[in-house]
Formats: sequence, C-alpha cells, structure tokens
Amino acid sequence: LNQTKQLQSTMVIKRIHKKTLDFILDTYDKAERRLIFLDYDGTLVPFKKNPEDANPDGELINLLNQLSISEKNELVLISGRDKNTMNQWFGDMDFNLVAEHGAWLRQKNKQWNVIEPFSNDWKKEIYPVLELYVERTPGSFIEEKEFSLVWHYRKADVGLGELRARELTGTATDLTGNLDLQILEGNKIIEVKNSGINKGRAALNWLKSENWSFVLAIGDDWTDEDLFK
Repeated sequence: LNQTKQLQSTMVIKRIHKKTLDFILDTYDKAERRLIFLDYDGTLVPFKKNPEDANPDGELINLLNQLSISEKNELVLISGRDKNTMNQWFGDMDFNLVAEHGAWLRQKNKQWNVIEPFSNDWKKEIYPVLELYVERTPGSFIEEKEFSLVWHYRKADVGLGELRARELTGTATDLTGNLDLQILEGNKIIEVKNSGINKGRAALNWLKSENWSFVLAIGDDWTDEDLFK
C-alpha cells in the first residue's frame, strides 16, 4: 500500500506556479540559444469536430512569428498533422516543421524529408477494420496520412464513441502484434502508425545539432510523451 501511494505521488500533475514560471522566464531571458518545441492541436489551437477547421488565426501566426524572429530562438512546430496541411498553413514561415508525429521533417527554408523509408503495406489489412468501426459508430470517420491511419470519434455519441474506442484499441493491438506498428490513443482519436515514428526521435535532429542553453517542449497528450522523454 505504501508503494502504491508513493507511485501515485510521482504521477500527480505538477502545475506551473508563479515561482516556476518566473524561473522559466528568467532562464529564457538569459539563454543565448533556445530550442522550442510546440505541439499544434490541443496546445496552440483547441480541438475541432472537423480537423480542417482548426486552422491558425492571425493572433497565432503573429505569436509564432515573434518567437521565430529572434536569432537566439530555434522554433520547431511538431505535430501529428499531415505534411500537406502543415505546408499549407505554415510553409512560408521561417521556422521548422515536423508532420505525422515525426515521419516528415522540414528544416526552415528547406524541403520536406522523410525521417527514414517506411512500408505502408499494413494499411491494406488495417483499413477494413477501421471501416467496420465507422459503420458501427455514426459520426466517426477515418483520416489517412502517408504513414498512419486515424479513426476519429469526436462527432460520435460520447458513450458509444468511448465504448467503440476501447474495442478498437483491443482489436488493433491484436492485429498489429506482428506488424511493427504502434497504437496511439489521442484526444477522441485512435491512430495506427509505424512504431519507428515518434516525436522524440524527430526532436533528436535538433537536440543533437548544437549545445542549447534553453530547451522547452509544450504538448497536451500521449503523443507528446516521447518528446518529453
């Protein structure tokens, strides 16, 4: 019982109080080179029932420009979005982009590059399973990215959506056991992707590039845990 309580204490959310915030700001001000990773959906913009509606407004664009304009800052927008959407929204801006949780990288003023070659053959087996859950869950739909498949249930009935999500997670886990795939549970989504893709691995491209005096990563769900790690 004591061990259980100790474990619980390590998992308690640590909120940013004024003292912590002052420390972050003071360290930021004194740093000569700063590396900043920002997640997009749920962090910079609220979730929308239709993912395409969560486009950046003028205020957010201005904020990102202010962060990236300083020569001391290296800004990386690191998202689960597909690269075409990221390019459409941020392609002409002067900072780095990461799409599909780390499958695609675009260093500022350069072209998109895949982090390594991945096979998509597994989609033929997984897509029909997701279609079955779309048929069984009104309001849900499938989003296909280059290296992943996402089942969205934000527009489905809450109770039914959560029930089907648990069922799908179990089914997908069984199916992907021998396929080198990973199941991600996000905010009202279940995503199936190549296991070699994650935000942490993508972040290493910048973390190892120089000796940073300040590193900050901000995100809101399980897909960001690899980045924090």
